Amino acid sequence: MNGVKDIKLIAGSSHPELAQEIAKLLKIKLTPVTLTRFPNDNLFCRIEESIRGDDVFILQTSSRPVNDMLMELLLMIDAAKYASAARITAILPYYPYVRSDKKDQPRIPVTARLVADLLQTAGAERLLTMDLHALQILSFSRIPADQLLSISVVEEYLRKKDLSNTVIVSPDVGGLHRARFYAKKLDLPLAIMDKRRDKKNQKVKMGVIIGDVLGKNAIVIDDEITTGSTLFETVSALKKAKAKDILAVCMHAVFAQSTEKKLTQSPLKELIVTNTVPLKARSKKIKILSIASILAQAIRRVHEGASVSELFS
Repeated sequence: MNGVKDIKLIAGSSHPELAQEIAKLLKIKLTPVTLTRFPNDNLFCRIEESIRGDDVFILQTSSRPVNDMLMELLLMIDAAKYASAARITAILPYYPYVRSDKKDQPRIPVTARLVADLLQTAGAERLLTMDLHALQILSFSRIPADQLLSISVVEEYLRKKDLSNTVIVSPDVGGLHRARFYAKKLDLPLAIMDKRRDKKNQKVKMGVIIGDVLGKNAIVIDDEITTGSTLFETVSALKKAKAKDILAVCMHAVFAQSTEKKLTQSPLKELIVTNTVPLKARSKKIKILSIASILAQAIRRVHEGASVSELFS
């Protein structure tokens, strides 16, 4: 970027390990920032060195407590703006309120759009995020926004396995575009689950399977896992359909309290996730892949004015 001095990477308290990993790949040090909470529960931040004229990247993922992490991000963006940063890019590996992306009930907010408005109002000039639940979220932003994909690190890991008798499975029609993308990349057949959700108790029910899974290994592709209801019902349906070994890829591991216990009891052989949110996994079934290299490359490309989309072409 012309007229800009250096890359400065600032990290909130949501994911310090990922921030350190990215900084190491970029061969820079994290810009120190003080983050505190006053006795009246107000948050406070102070950037501890000059960033005047610098290209500032602020990393903050949507980990618990989600609202605190979002507010912390807005404060850091505002502080960077008033510290005369040349440009401010917000990096959100897991986008806040990503599931609240449409008005599908009366009198409800579209919170993902509200988050985009808040980021711009605070002073962000560009957004980088990863593996969105729905692409329409990019259009909520009135500033440049890029979706990064974890496909490269996931594909590299999966290609080390024997995929000769494997089918890619989408747990529902909504995730078909994502599963098809993986099937095309790995040159594998595709199957789709017919998922229904009970309106009264929100329980997931799996219907017919469209595609051949009999006697095949299956890889279920989904964007995130929280309670695991959809995934574990999908695994159960695949087992009933006589599928063999079943793996799952869920980019965002936003585990509920009981998720790991359910995983242990499930016939799922392996759960592959990324570190878009911090996760201290105890189960040997969980494989965590790092997306730090993807974020580091994207930061470097944004700084140099190069294409971000070429990373995934």
